Amino acid sequence: MIRSLRWKFIWIAMLSLLGTMTVLCVSIGVGNHWLTTRRVDRAISLLHQNGGTFLPPGVTFDPSDFEFQVTPETAFETRYFIVELTEQREVKAVNLEHIAAFDRHSVTETISKVIQAGGSRGYVDYYRFGLFPSEDGGSTMIVMDCFLMLQAADNMLCITVIIFLVCALIVFLLLLFFSGRAIRPFAENLERQRQFVTDASHELKTPLSILSADLDLLSDSCGESRWLESARTQITRLDKLIKNLVELARTEETIEGDTVEEFSVTEIAQASVDAFQPAAEADGKTLVSEIIADINTKGVRDNFFYLFSILLDNAVKYCDPEGTIRLSLSQHGRNICISVSNPCKGIDTAQLSRYFDRFYRVDSSRSRSTGGYGIGLSTAKAIVIRHHGHIANSYADGVITFIAKIPKTC
Repeated sequence: MIRSLRWKFIWIAMLSLLGTMTVLCVSIGVGNHWLTTRRVDRAISLLHQNGGTFLPPGVTFDPSDFEFQVTPETAFETRYFIVELTEQREVKAVNLEHIAAFDRHSVTETISKVIQAGGSRGYVDYYRFGLFPSEDGGSTMIVMDCFLMLQAADNMLCITVIIFLVCALIVFLLLLFFSGRAIRPFAENLERQRQFVTDASHELKTPLSILSADLDLLSDSCGESRWLESARTQITRLDKLIKNLVELARTEETIEGDTVEEFSVTEIAQASVDAFQPAAEADGKTLVSEIIADINTKGVRDNFFYLFSILLDNAVKYCDPEGTIRLSLSQHGRNICISVSNPCKGIDTAQLSRYFDRFYRVDSSRSRSTGGYGIGLSTAKAIVIRHHGHIANSYADGVITFIAKIPKTC
């Protein structure tokens, strides 16, 4: 249990970290692309305003222009071409002085792509274009090479992702190391509690066996009496409580400590139904089952016997008089589904989630009359979790249902 909680904490922390890093990476990438586009659009606007140049004669650059600062070297560093188009979008004039990768044929192809893209601004491959109307009804197209700027933005994004992944790996290793040290006191304390329960059960079993033997001797010598019968009942209840506590402590451990084998869940379910059939009939209740054949799995065989026993014992005890108890065993995909239901009036649906809490009892007086201690369902939950499954309950139309889903491992 401690190990699963530790890994759950680590994975939650890592998923939170990776989620945050993903948002940051996407934000950085989108932000860089947006800033690059704004700078290019500003440069294209300057070229249009200044008649195809960044700095007209006699004009000095403005160092306060944050979006795109123009220097005397800008015209030699920037690659672009300008096309004058007629009203029918035919090429009237082309200025290829500031770019070497284009000729008139490639310009014509680019114009076709721009017309297909639509709009006055946009990208064609690594080229950003701006389309401006002319006074004669035509238009001026300015196309700028953005390859280096977009590549720089992509490189920054890649470096950011690499840095984030390295940081995530470091955080994972730190969590792996420190989480083990942090939970060590809790694990040791839990182990001491389990050991105490085991030792105490062994210490209590001996005097219980002696008391039971003494009661048999008294019965032989003095005859049966209601006092002797009451004492036997209390010894039986105490012995059952001890066994339940030991079983609960065992089932909360990892499955690796027990013998894992392949077995038939179908056979266990049928044997459990056969075992509880007389008890149900004695109480005037009906036990019916719907068990699918040939359902096998790998796990701790005794745990499954105990799981069926807990659910059926709980159903027989708390089923309404003359009610019908239903057990269903089926398979859905890779999950083995165990369902046990019985009619039970007066259940508070707000307390359903607490049924699996250790030592929780819905009605103390009723639990005393049925011999319940609030351990059975918590043990059932521990068994299901031990086999990587999930158990839940529901209440509808006066019927309470317990459903356990356990992954099939063979």
